[in-house]
Amino acid sequence: MADFDLIPVEVAYALPHKQKIIALLVEPGTTALAAVKRSKINEHFPGLDISAAKMGIFGQSLGAKGLDAAEKYVLHAGDRVEIYRPLASDPKEARRKRAEKADSNKPLND
Repeated sequence: MADFDLIPVEVAYALPHKQKIIALLVEPGTTALAAVKRSKINEHFPGLDISAAKMGIFGQSLGAKGLDAAEKYVLHAGDRVEIYRPLASDPKEARRKRAEKADSNKPLND
């Protein structure tokens, strides 16, 4: 396959103190997961488990809202595959705790 048949894509991952975006040229028909593996981004982030990581394209989670999962999603020219970190805490639980704390700080009506 000639270089002019390849499409440009990016693979991105970020930690609070470090981020990396790797530009790649891939063959048409390449999946998001295949591009992530080809990027070898996990070599820059020890402990990153690509097979278990959630991924998305420009903030849209793969495998949700009608998008194929990373192993099936076929990339388009200009796509950026984002690898998401696990959440440090459950957002619903954190919101519930904040609401409880706010309620406990309210003065009681006499």
